[in-house]
Amino acid sequence: MNAPHPPKVAGIDSTVPAPAHTVASVATSTSPAAPANPQNAPGVLLQDRLAGWVSDLTTLHELTEHLARTSSLDEALQELLRAGAALVGARRGLVVLEPADGHGPDTMIGLGLARADLGHIETIPRSAVPYGRILEGLPGTDDGVAVPDLLAEKGLDPRHREVAARLGYAASYTLPLAPGAGTDAARTAEAARRLGAAVWLYDEPAEPSERQRHLVGLYARYAAEHLARLLELERTRASMATMSEELLPSRLPRIPGVQLAARHRTSPHGGGDWYDALPLPDAALGLAVGSVTGAGPSAVAAMGRLRASLRAYAVMEGEDPVAVLSDLELLLRLTEPARSATALFGYCEPALRRVTLAGAGHSPPLLLGERRTEFVETSVSAPLGMLACWEAPSVEVHVEPGETVLLYTDGLLHRTGDPTDRAFARLHAAAAGVPQALRRDPGAIADHVLRTVLPEGVQTTDSTEDVVLLAARFE
Repeated sequence: MNAPHPPKVAGIDSTVPAPAHTVASVATSTSPAAPANPQNAPGVLLQDRLAGWVSDLTTLHELTEHLARTSSLDEALQELLRAGAALVGARRGLVVLEPADGHGPDTMIGLGLARADLGHIETIPRSAVPYGRILEGLPGTDDGVAVPDLLAEKGLDPRHREVAARLGYAASYTLPLAPGAGTDAARTAEAARRLGAAVWLYDEPAEPSERQRHLVGLYARYAAEHLARLLELERTRASMATMSEELLPSRLPRIPGVQLAARHRTSPHGGGDWYDALPLPDAALGLAVGSVTGAGPSAVAAMGRLRASLRAYAVMEGEDPVAVLSDLELLLRLTEPARSATALFGYCEPALRRVTLAGAGHSPPLLLGERRTEFVETSVSAPLGMLACWEAPSVEVHVEPGETVLLYTDGLLHRTGDPTDRAFARLHAAAAGVPQALRRDPGAIADHVLRTVLPEGVQTTDSTEDVVLLAARFE
């Protein structure tokens, strides 16, 4: 028995196949032209309904699997729009993310709509669009709002009519995005947890069928749960990045004879990499980079304590970098015996273009100039907190006019994914390849090195490594 062809919605074939048989199709099958055994009709009807349910569940399973593989909020919102458009038979749509708790982030993302198109939609008074009424928690919007023919809608706001005509859409279907079971008893709790609303736009008068509404409603409730998890993760990452940035220098000092630039990216988990640049007596300058073991709030807090302690030791005895790191090691061992750290401290005398360096388990700085690009050979030593008494000799470097010293943390090397020797070679090649036009600007040098060493960028959300790059160009 052949199933009737599923109806078209807004000129687009339904992506989700309808159940193969309905009561009407059974009646057709019992006509004289197609005789059937009445005893078999109920069983055939049940089988067809089961086949339709299985098809729907399979479709939902595939779509939710695609959504579950998304790892960022923007990626998940785009996937939600694509899947919802397929389920309701629309071509375009938008998501308005506006969490009810007021803590953000607030954003609008479109499918098949340019940024300018979204701007036009935002000019419509909020009370005149269904997503605005949903976000305001008005009654009658919990199960979605269908507007099958915008131009025929009585009392349509003139601005809404103008935007619809400009963008070429004639109907819409809007759903709230709220984690929860969707039952009447959970309406109040859902409204308090509402994340936003999803809108799908039709090019001609149309509305989703009852079956399509049911499927997209199930999908939207699952999507809202996934979005809620990603939202919390996004907020945690933002909080960690803010806390880490607040513990680092708000601005770099201005010291005659040297130009400074710094680049820092915190991992989503919150790492303990840090840098510092502080003026010292006798027109000297202290430069430091380091990394604390671990991740999360405890590592960020330990990083802040370690940096503050190093600043104090540098002011008191910065001309002796070995003494500075020795004091820091003693403090770390006494106050946080379960933690270790790497550090590199340089005492710079810009007038003499001389840098005295000492390192504790840290990667060597890189010297970049017109005639040379080379790593500074610092003494190999253990990280702080791993020996009963730390001490290693310092090294003195004379910098030529126009040369730049690059200090960095191991996260820059680890994010390459290469073995250590290849990561060092990549960093060296990136520094050597800085164009001549950029070499007078330490910020441009740092950006070029980062782009070359990490071509995929330093904002990747799956990396557990911080990135710190501090550039000092001597005049």
